[in-house]
Formats: sequence, structure tokens, C-alpha cells
Amino acid sequence: MSGEAFDAAARPCCATTGEPQDTAELGRLSPVADHVYAFTQPDWGWGLNNSGVVATDEGVLLVDTCFTARRTARLRDETARVSDAPVRYVVNTHHHGDHTFGNYQFPEAAVIGHPYCRDKIISEGLAVVPYFGTVEWGDISVRPPTVLCEDRLTLSLGGVTAEVLPVAPAHTLGDVVVWLPGPRVLFVGDIIFNGCTPVITDGSLSGIRTALRTLRALRPEVVVPGHGPLAGPEVFDAADAYFDFVEDAARKGRARGLDPLEAARAVDLGAYAAWNDSERLVANIARTYSEMDGEPVGTPLQRKEIAPMMTAFAGRPLRCRA
Repeated sequence: MSGEAFDAAARPCCATTGEPQDTAELGRLSPVADHVYAFTQPDWGWGLNNSGVVATDEGVLLVDTCFTARRTARLRDETARVSDAPVRYVVNTHHHGDHTFGNYQFPEAAVIGHPYCRDKIISEGLAVVPYFGTVEWGDISVRPPTVLCEDRLTLSLGGVTAEVLPVAPAHTLGDVVVWLPGPRVLFVGDIIFNGCTPVITDGSLSGIRTALRTLRALRPEVVVPGHGPLAGPEVFDAADAYFDFVEDAARKGRARGLDPLEAARAVDLGAYAAWNDSERLVANIARTYSEMDGEPVGTPLQRKEIAPMMTAFAGRPLRCRA
């Protein structure tokens, strides 16, 4: 997630209307391997995701689109710069709008995703838009996956094999990753935030730990995270260490009877203070509390309470530079 973690009751606390416009530069496409590119959008905060491009003579496979019309148009233009073949597939790694709102700009493509991803895209629509009042959305519209993937799906395009692998529950209850076994490149969506604070509001602490073990076992050489710079497999260790930190904070907070905001404030962020959007610690503790209490994986959080806690921890409205 990076664009959707709230509900309507929380909007007044999270909206950024009235804040000075602070828009990040448009994304850029960089080569990763033969036929493989990463489209990155620093500073990778709320709404600024990475996408993947597999460009062959037979067609193009995209891994995720972008949050706004202008940013997805940039992705489309950058893709056209490296290939004049049509976009045949768009894989959505999960349902959050920063990874899916641009699907409609590729009407010629089959959109692939987990059934839960499809259901959430349809049910949530554009509900996140009011949260970020400074964002120039453009004329976006919802286009959910029509090819559903609950098991491994293998795509072959121009001699490149891509495997779509479900790994949910993790960041959400509908995560998939895209694995290119030839060049050993792995597009992990928001299972990984590299140098940015991850969030599991819509997912599971135990589930994301399982997903990390599954992905580590693939032995990728390049990992393209949902947010943050490209990395190697060491990035899985960094993610595990962060979730150790979250679990420890939650245990100590629960033992003292603290709410998620109090538990987050009670710990020293240490090196994690330098990661974008550190306020997500509050939501991660809330999710961990839910699992400690024995609630079913993915039980909806009380977001009307969690979102104001995140803004209180940050000491400002949540910032989206998209």
C-alpha cells in the first residue's frame, strides 16, 4: 500500500488540502536486464510506486501502473521509448491505487491480478482520492483485472518467461509477484519497501514473513520493490529486521496496555527514522495487535482511529507528492 489505508471517517484528519504543492518529478525508466526495465518514482512516499516493463518484439508486459493520469502517461511514454510493440499484459501486484489507477490507459492489454485484488478495486473505486487534496489526479477511472490468478500463471512473450506468483496474505490479502527466472529479476510489489517504511494495514504480519521466505527461496539477483531503489536479495533481510522491530514494539506496547500510537511513541526508531513515512509504524503495530489477539488474518482495522494516530505521530498531515 501506499495510497489506500483509510476509510471515509478518517478523511478530515488525512486530507492535505491547503498544504503547499510539493510534487515529485515524473518517473524514469532504467534498464535492469535484457528486455527488462524498472520505472521508478523517487522519493517513493505515499502514491509514488515503482512499475516494471518487459519489452519484447511480440509485446510488452507491465507490472503495475501509477496513481495519477499524468504519471501513468509518463510510464506509457517511457515504455514507447523502448518498444513500439503493444502492451499485451498489465499485472497488478495488489489493489492499491498507486499500482492500479492507471490500468485504464492500456485498453489493449489484459489486466491480471488476484481475485481479491479485483474485488477490492471494484468495491473501493476512487475512494482514496479525497485524502490527498494536493494531488493532480487527472481523468482517472477504475479498470480491475479480468484475468484472475490464484495459482502460478506463466506468461511467455517474445522469448521471455514471466511467472505470476500469488504470495498473499502479505501486504494485502491479494498480493502477487512477477518472477523472471531467466534474468533472475523479481518484481515484488509492496512486499518490499526498500529504505521506505512498509505498511501492512490491509495485510498480515505473519503472512508477510511467510512471503519473504518464499521470495528469498527464489534466489533473485535483482529485486524491484514496490517503493524504493532496486536491490539484491539482502533487501529481504532488511524487511525481516523491520518487522522484528514492529513485533517487539507491539509486544512491549501490549504488555503495558498502550494503544498503537502510544506504543509507537514509546520506541526509538533508530535507523528507521530516516525511512519515509515512519508514521506507518502505528498501523503496523495495530495490525500486529490484531494478530496477537487471535483475530482472523486480514480482519479490518478501525481505520477511523488508526489514521488520526498516524497523523499525530507524524505531527502533520500525511504527505503525498504524486
